[in-house]
Amino acid sequence: MRVSVLTRPAAVLVVLVLAGFAAIRSAQPPAASADSAPVTEFSASRAFATVRAISVTPHPAGSAANDAVREHLLTGLRGLGLSPEVQDTVSVQGAGLSSSAGGTGFARVRNVVTVIPGTQSTGRVFLVAHYDSAQIAPGANDDGAGTATILETARALVAGERPRNDVVLVLTDAEEACLCGAKAFVDQHPLARDGGVVLNLEARGSSGPAIMFETTEGNRELVGTYAKTPYPVGTSFAVEIYRLLPNDTDFTPFRESGRFQGLNSAYIDGAAIYHAPTDRPEVMNQDSLQHHGANALALAREFGALDLGTLGDSGDATYFPVPGLLIRYPGELVLPLAVLALILTLVLAWTIGRRTIAQRPAGWRRIRNLTGAGRMFTAILLTLIPIVVAPLLAQGLWTLLVLIRPAYGGLPIDPYRPMWYRMAVIALAVLTVLVWYALLRRRSTPAALAAGGLFWLAVLGVLLAVFTPGGAYLATLPALAGATAALAAQRLKSWPATAVTTVGALVAIVILLPTVLMLFPALGMPMAGVGAFLTVLLALALLPVLEFFKTGLPVRWAMEIATAAVVVVCTGTGLAVDTFDAEHPSLTHLMYALDADTGTATWLSAEAEPQKWTAGYVSNPPATVADTFPAFGDELLRSGPAPAATLPAPALTLVSETRGDDRRTMKLLLDPQRAVRFTTLHVSTTTPVTAARIGGQPAEIGPARPGKWGFGFVFHAPPETGVEIELTVGTTGLVTFQVMDGSDDLPTAPGFQPRPSGVGVLGSHSSELVAVGKTYTL
Repeated sequence: MRVSVLTRPAAVLVVLVLAGFAAIRSAQPPAASADSAPVTEFSASRAFATVRAISVTPHPAGSAANDAVREHLLTGLRGLGLSPEVQDTVSVQGAGLSSSAGGTGFARVRNVVTVIPGTQSTGRVFLVAHYDSAQIAPGANDDGAGTATILETARALVAGERPRNDVVLVLTDAEEACLCGAKAFVDQHPLARDGGVVLNLEARGSSGPAIMFETTEGNRELVGTYAKTPYPVGTSFAVEIYRLLPNDTDFTPFRESGRFQGLNSAYIDGAAIYHAPTDRPEVMNQDSLQHHGANALALAREFGALDLGTLGDSGDATYFPVPGLLIRYPGELVLPLAVLALILTLVLAWTIGRRTIAQRPAGWRRIRNLTGAGRMFTAILLTLIPIVVAPLLAQGLWTLLVLIRPAYGGLPIDPYRPMWYRMAVIALAVLTVLVWYALLRRRSTPAALAAGGLFWLAVLGVLLAVFTPGGAYLATLPALAGATAALAAQRLKSWPATAVTTVGALVAIVILLPTVLMLFPALGMPMAGVGAFLTVLLALALLPVLEFFKTGLPVRWAMEIATAAVVVVCTGTGLAVDTFDAEHPSLTHLMYALDADTGTATWLSAEAEPQKWTAGYVSNPPATVADTFPAFGDELLRSGPAPAATLPAPALTLVSETRGDDRRTMKLLLDPQRAVRFTTLHVSTTTPVTAARIGGQPAEIGPARPGKWGFGFVFHAPPETGVEIELTVGTTGLVTFQVMDGSDDLPTAPGFQPRPSGVGVLGSHSSELVAVGKTYTL
C-alpha cells in the first residue's frame, strides 16, 4: 500500500513534466542546417550569407543603399538561371492599409520579380518578402530574413525537381514606408491579375519559432497544406490576436484584393531590436531562419504540386500545435464543442453539488465532504478570484519594473532579455492559484473549486466561439477534457481513475502551454496580464491532479513560499541581467523640425516621459504641432527650442492650370532641394479639394478634417525630378499649401550632441528625422 501511495503521484508528476517539455518543444525552431546540407534542402547557413550581404547598413526605399541591395538580389537571381525584372512604378497606399499621420501614402517603388516556371502550371504560388529596411535599421531580421529565405528557397527549387505550378518570387520595396511595393504588385503587375496562393515571410524580432500567424478567409485547405510542413507552428488564436493589433504587412494588400489565398509567417521573439539600429546580422538566431526557410520551401513544393484550380474557400479551420503535429478541425465545430463543454461542466457541478464521495478513493473520487448546490455555486464564484487577481498582479509587476527602470517604458514591445520576467509572471500566476486553493480547499472542497475552474473555462470557450472563434479551443478543449475525465473518474477506482484524470490534465498542458509561450513575445511584457490569464486557466485545469499530491499544511505552504521565491528570484535576476549597454541600449526618440517661414527650429520627441538624454532637448509639455507641421498629425510631442540650420525647403511650383466655374485645376511640381526619404503636401482647409492625382496615381479624397490643414499626402522615395501633382479645387482664387520633407540625418543638426554609450534610438519611422517645412500661396 505504501508503494502505491508513493508511486501514483510520482508517476503523474513524471507524465505531466514530460508532457510539458514536449509541449514547449512543439513551439521551438529546429537547429540550423550548415552549408553542407543537400542542395535540394534549405540551409540557414547559406541563407545567412545573403543576410550579411544585404544588411550592412540601413536601406530604406529610395536610398542608394537600397539600390545596392536590389542589384545584389538581381545578380543572385540571375546566377540561378532566372530572369528577374524590376517593376518601377508609383504606388498608392490602400484605404484599408496602415496610414501615416500625414495622409495617404504614395511611393516610387522598385520591386524585384521573377518566375520559376512550372512544368504544367494550374496557377501561381507567390513567395513574398520586402527587401527595404526601416530608415535607421540594417534590417537583418526585418526583412533580410524573409528576403534571404526566398533566395535560398529559389536555389533549392531550381536545384531539385521543378514544381508543377509557377512559383513567382516577389521582393517588394517600400514596405516599411506604406506597403506600397506589395500594393503596386497586386494592383499593377500582370502576374498578379489572376491571383493565386501567396506566402509572405516577415520578422518582428530576432529569434523564436516561425509562427504562421495570419491567413486569408476560408483557410481550411491552406491550413491542411501547412500541416504538412516539417515544423508546423501556428494557431488560429494568433489570427484573432493579429486582427486586434494595429499592424499590417505585405500580406495585407494580397488579402484585401480578394484574388489571393495565402499564409503569413514570422518569428517575433527578441522584439527589442525591431526597426532599430541593433537589427544587425549578428543578433539573428539562425535556428529561427532555418524554421522560416524549411517551412517556406516545403510550402512552395506542396502548393507547387497541387491543382490550384480546385483550391477554394472551404471555411475556416481551428488549429494549434501539439508535439509533432498541427491539430485542426472545421470551424463549424467550434460553437457545438463549446456548448458541449459548458453542458458537461454544468453536469459535473451538479453531481458534485448533490453527492458525497467516499473518504479515500483515487483521483476525483478521493475528494470528500462535498456539499450542496449552494456551496457549489459559491465555489464557482470564488474561482473568479485568481482569474481576475493574477492578471492584475502581472500588470502591477510590469508597472513596478518600469518604476525601477524607467527606460523600459520606451521599449517598443519587450525588454532585451525578457525570459526571466516571463518566468516571474508565470510563477506569479501559479502562486495566486496556489494561495487561493490553499485558503479555500477545506471550506469549499477541492472538487468544487476544480469544477468551478472548468466551468469558467467552458464559459470563456462559449464567449470566444461567438466573438473570436479561432481562439475558442484554448478554453473549450481543456474544459471538455477536464469535465469528461472528472465524470468518468467518479465511476472508476484507483489507477484507472488516476489515468483518466491525468489524461484530462495532459490535454490542458499540450494546448495551453505552447500558447502561453507564444503569447508573451506576441504581446510583450506591457501586456503581461494576458500571459498570466492563460497561465491561470492552465493552473485551474490542473487542479484535479493536484489532489493526488496529498500533503499536510506545512508542505502546502512550503509550495507557496517556494513559488513566491521563484517570483522574487526571477524578477531580481531579470533586473540584474537585463541591463542597458552599448549592445542593448535604452531607446530614445528625437527629431529636428525647421520652419522655413519663420527661420525657427524645434526639437521634437514622442517620449511620454523623456529619458535623461532626451530631456536635454525637450522641456515643453506634450502638444500637437499640426498647425505648423501637419505631416506629424495630431500626435502629442514634447518640444524644445533648437538652433536654426541652413537647409533648403522643398520647392512647390505651379506648372500650369485651368480655371472654370468655381473650379481650378492645378498642375504642381513638388521638388525637394536636398536628399530626403519623403516629402509631404497639405492644402488649407479653406480650400476644398475635389480630385487629386499624385505621381500619376489617383488619391482618395477623404472627409474634411478639423484644423488648419485638410487634404494631404506623403510621398516616399520621391524621384529626383520631383513629384508631379494634379489638384482640382473648389475655388478660382489663391490656394495655400504647406509642404515638408524629411531626411534621416539628425546627427548633422546644429546643437545635436551624440548619445552616450548605452543610449540608443527607438525603432520609430520618425526617429532621427530632420524635417523642413514651408508655406506657399499659389
